Amino acid sequence: MSSLQGKAALVTGASRGIGRAIATRLAADGALVAVHYGQRREGAEETVRMIEAAGGAAFVVGADVTRPDAIEALFSELTTELAARGHEAIDVLVNNVGIGGGGSIAAMTEADFDRLFATNVKGTFLVTQQALPHLRDGGRVINISSMVSLAAYPGSIAYAMTKAALNSFTLSLAADLARRGITVNAVAPGATATDFIAPLLADAKAAAFYAKAAALGRIGEPAEIAGVVAFLASSDGGWITGQIIQASGGMHL
Repeated sequence: MSSLQGKAALVTGASRGIGRAIATRLAADGALVAVHYGQRREGAEETVRMIEAAGGAAFVVGADVTRPDAIEALFSELTTELAARGHEAIDVLVNNVGIGGGGSIAAMTEADFDRLFATNVKGTFLVTQQALPHLRDGGRVINISSMVSLAAYPGSIAYAMTKAALNSFTLSLAADLARRGITVNAVAPGATATDFIAPLLADAKAAAFYAKAAALGRIGEPAEIAGVVAFLASSDGGWITGQIIQASGGMHL
């Protein structure tokens, strides 16, 4: 039996990249997966098609996570869809939704700063807040952070701040939800081959720099991040909580 057989999961920002890899892996492990999108419905539908083609089960839900009313509508839709498939609650919440934005402190505008925090921090907070009544005791919350939160990246200063905020959120939420047997952890990927950083990795020198920064000497793959998330979501990960787990091939060792 697959490790997540009979479970249900919500993966935010699952229309592409790491989110898509996480959704497909959780489905492969037996979970019914709600594939969330913010703007890219076509991408989320493609994720669902990939899951179903592999024999898994999934459905699409959409919401702008910066709007509390949209998140409320998301969970209304989610509970209806879950009930139709024989589920009363979710067992796993993966907070992957997020946007990027480079720039030094001198180059960062107030509007860009606010946009990053509205999605990456406020959005994750609000989704989690509204998810908790729908999350089964003994469940899992997994936040997708980044290695930029754990080292100096002055060229991505505001983005790094949002991911550092998620790390702090992870620790406090883990302490809060322990009474319900819910584990809360963050996974911090290093440079990973997605279209999120494709423009950066298109530069040969930049790609070589990030590959060399990892002790294992290469860029990571989305499936490798998904594997760590799947472990934390499974019963094998049940004794781990309040941790920021680096999935980076050993960056900055």
